[in-house]
Amino acid sequence: MAPKNKGKGKDASNSGTSDGGGGGKKGGLKPATSINVRHILCEKHGKKEEALLKIRDGRKFDEVAREMSEDKARQGGSLGWKVRGSLLAEFEKVAYDLESSTTGRPKIGECKTSEGYHIIMVEGRK
Repeated sequence: MAPKNKGKGKDASNSGTSDGGGGGKKGGLKPATSINVRHILCEKHGKKEEALLKIRDGRKFDEVAREMSEDKARQGGSLGWKVRGSLLAEFEKVAYDLESSTTGRPKIGECKTSEGYHIIMVEGRK
């Protein structure tokens, strides 16, 4: 999971969005106070790239998350509804810039935090 880092210093960030299904900020995206978010967490960059390939080849996000994520939750990558300020800063910045999408056609973003490499998708915004 990517809960907020408790009082630790800055994490190395390599954040950005990826067009795996068309992600990223669109001009008309309304600000949200909470998001329903999923992620795939990989310790190694190579494993994250392998997971991205599977998603780009048409596999559902939640299936790839169950198979490859190193997150202990392993519930298809679901973190549930998260409010601003409850996630690691690098993760949150990418996640809140994503449009809502479905696990079958995810609009994804990527970032690196102290926990590893994340592939992120958002299922809902409010």
